[in-house]
Amino acid sequence: MKRASIKDIARIAEVSVATVSYVLNKKEGSRISETTKKRIFEVAKSINYTPNKIAKSLKMSKSKLVGLIVADISNDFYSNIARSIEDEAMKLGYTLLIGSCDETPEKFRKLTELFSEQQVDGMIIAPVVDSDEAINKLIDEEYPIVTIDRYLKNVSLPGVMINNSEISEYICDHLVKKHFDEIIYVGYDTKLPHLLDRQDGFEKRIAKSEASSKIILIGIHNITEEVHAKLKENLDLSKKTAIYFSSNKLGIAGLRYLIDNNITVPQDVSLVAFDETEAYYLFPTEVSFVQQPLIDMAKESVKLLDSQINNYTPNGKRVTFHAKFMERGSVE
Repeated sequence: MKRASIKDIARIAEVSVATVSYVLNKKEGSRISETTKKRIFEVAKSINYTPNKIAKSLKMSKSKLVGLIVADISNDFYSNIARSIEDEAMKLGYTLLIGSCDETPEKFRKLTELFSEQQVDGMIIAPVVDSDEAINKLIDEEYPIVTIDRYLKNVSLPGVMINNSEISEYICDHLVKKHFDEIIYVGYDTKLPHLLDRQDGFEKRIAKSEASSKIILIGIHNITEEVHAKLKENLDLSKKTAIYFSSNKLGIAGLRYLIDNNITVPQDVSLVAFDETEAYYLFPTEVSFVQQPLIDMAKESVKLLDSQINNYTPNGKRVTFHAKFMERGSVE
């Protein structure tokens, strides 16, 4: 017969694996109701649960495991920052477990449960749309969490991010001063605050100018097809035009459209893209881009998580780093 696990208890009691782990290990200070505790113990008894002594011994001390949940590991931004986080974690004696949730809240939730079942000491997370419930469960259990790149408006968590609105405003200002006939912002149709901040920065600056502008919003799952269709519809080569792509994935999709349609940069159109990626260097013209301080962000996120693991506080600090505009040959 298969041995009963805390995952079985969680399923039957209709709580998270992390909640079961906290209750069975009698962790002090957690805000779990007596009713929930009683239900968990009753379920454990009914299925003859026997604790894994090795796992328990790890929990009583520290497992020296930390989890990292990114939105999309295929994105150069996340793969590069994951490597830097792994390096920094190893310096403090932690082993990093990495999960990619592909921008889906259900997969995000399952990864948080998997990591808590693996008894990681804490997690660094890039929240996705509608991940609030899974995150709030971890907060209720006083699980050490640090956000990176992204944040949640209604949740107070320690985290690391960049000055998205400010750098976007700076990029727009740079393009406005070049006196383009039209400036096109290509962003996401999303509720993610950090991406909305980028759009907000652009809108703030463009509103103060006399430049003609368009805002194109793309869905998060069919990026290439939508970017190509929207550019075909909105790009007027008779005008002196600049395009600002608010992510590297949008930028790569845009570059493919320009190549496929023999549109030259910067002769026919100028462009700026967010985040550095090796794909930019395959383009005939050097691409101007926004550079995030990945190593510094990785160091700070691990530092914040280590602090939470050793001295948990419900409201940790959020650290904002400043991105840089790396001007290359794609803007004329």
